[in-house]
Parts: sequence; structure tokens; C-alpha cells
Amino acid sequence: MSEQIEMPASPAAPEKYQAITIIMLVNGIINVLIGLTFTWGAISTIVGILCLPITVLPLVLGAFEVVYAAKMLSNKTVPASRIKTLAIFEIVGIIYGNAISLIAGILNLVFLDDDTVKAYLPE
Repeated sequence: MSEQIEMPASPAAPEKYQAITIIMLVNGIINVLIGLTFTWGAISTIVGILCLPITVLPLVLGAFEVVYAAKMLSNKTVPASRIKTLAIFEIVGIIYGNAISLIAGILNLVFLDDDTVKAYLPE
């Protein structure tokens, strides 16, 4: 008979870390849609074309959120400082009237403050 050698399992991600990932993914998709809407609306006017760099910001934030959420879902470690930066930008998303982004940013900052998440994430 042959013996099977069990490989040590990688430490499981804390539930709050998984919640951060899901919140970031959903909010990223919402920010991409809002950014596309604002950009499409801005293209239709001359003044809007001049304001285009401002209207693109939710789109860029959403793209970053989706990329980092995809990394987190594939079990690649993301430094806590980058997640915290994205959470702060989510809160600033209220400037565009995105209350969902505000709530997501606050929840992510609260979940990042948990001891199990701090122990799991590199600084």
C-alpha cells in the first residue's frame, strides 16, 4: 500500500476578508457602470467634453476595485494599505452621488480593522 502525504493547507481567509472581497467586486461593477453613464452623458455636450477627466474617475476606481477583488478571489495577497486606499476612495465616491460606494467604503474600513483580517493581510 502506498501512503498519501497530505500537504499543509494554506490558511483559510477570514470571513470578513471574504466580505471585503465581495463588497469590493460588487462596488467596482457599480462604479464602472456609473462611470460609463457619466462619461456617456458628458460626451453629449461641449461643456461635458471639457469635464471628461472628472467624469471618468468613478470608472477608473471601479476598474481598480474589480482588479483587486479578482486578485483577492484568486488567493493572491494584497497589502492592507492598498485595500484601505481603495476604501477611502469608495467613501469619496459620495461626491458623485454614489451612496452605495460610501457604505461599501465604510464597511471595508471597519472589516479591515478586525484583528483576524490584520493578521491575515500583509502590511
